[in-house]
Amino acid sequence: MVSLREDERLDYLLAEDMKIIQSKTVFAFSLDAVLLAKFAYVPIQKGEIIDLCTGNGIVPLLLSTRSKASITGVEIQDRLFDMAKRSVAYNQLEKQIELIHGDLNDMPARYGNHKVDVITCNPPYFKTPSKEEINENEYLAIARHEIHCTLEDVIRVSSTLLKQGGKLAMVHRPGRLLEIVELMKKYRIEPKRIQFVYPKQGKEANTILVEGIKDGKPDLKILPPLFVYGDDQEYTEEIRTILYGEA
Repeated sequence: MVSLREDERLDYLLAEDMKIIQSKTVFAFSLDAVLLAKFAYVPIQKGEIIDLCTGNGIVPLLLSTRSKASITGVEIQDRLFDMAKRSVAYNQLEKQIELIHGDLNDMPARYGNHKVDVITCNPPYFKTPSKEEINENEYLAIARHEIHCTLEDVIRVSSTLLKQGGKLAMVHRPGRLLEIVELMKKYRIEPKRIQFVYPKQGKEANTILVEGIKDGKPDLKILPPLFVYGDDQEYTEEIRTILYGEA
């Protein structure tokens, strides 16, 4: 059994045989996190994976179905860390997934340099606004805005942690693509794969998936576009397969 707070619920991860603790007032994962877990290349049998800004642990849970590697999730918000920890325990994955309550900027001191095979991150998308613009819900404000970490923090720390040839996979907004590429190159991560995600045909992309390799050679591939909804306003077949495991 799992202990739930009054604002929490236990949701199925529909494509997987597991459940996750969510809260509409604190945190619930989005499609972006699911796409990131699907997009990232991860070692099959062994290795070290770190998920920065792990939230309620959605990405580590999903990656555990594709890899036997050791997975660590790092989350600075104590409530989200607690939700993630209980979800991992509920799914009996404590031997594979470790959760750390802490600041991602402190991870190099904890792990050392150049040891990690893969880093994934669904970071805050927006630069910190004025006090008048920021969300009154502290949990949502921290998840969405660069209050505790910036985009540069994520990429700098990832570069320090990654071994040569290690990979960083991120999901973000298209408006910050050039900044992502510039920062990756600044910190010796060569962008290798980019995929644009569109709400539907005829609309502008609203999400990007980017993967880079530490000290990799220049060779950028733009993957086929991913469309979320069809003209019938239902999920496309590709998205349904990702979410529900259906063909």
